[in-house]
Amino acid sequence: MGLELLLPVMIIALVALMFFQTSKQRKAMKELQQMQASLTVGDQVLTTSGLHATVVSVAEESLVLEIAPGVRTQWDRRVIREKLDLGTSPGSADGADGAGS
Repeated sequence: MGLELLLPVMIIALVALMFFQTSKQRKAMKELQQMQASLTVGDQVLTTSGLHATVVSVAEESLVLEIAPGVRTQWDRRVIREKLDLGTSPGSADGADGAGS
């Protein structure tokens, strides 16, 4: 009798797992889109290609990023992966770990 219930229980568990996984992905995507929409001039950002830059101009669909003093490039908003905190230097923890090895 236990084996007869095993398949339905496994199917229910699999469906529940798929539901929770997709809801987490939707939540993460929504948060990313909100962050991309809230970017303003002066924000430090990280692009999906790993480029660190400062936002110098904001348009509806694009941003102008300064990647070095006087070097400005135009990017689509959707390539911004992360808004960096000005108080901490990006990757400082990685550098400290690597120096100690």
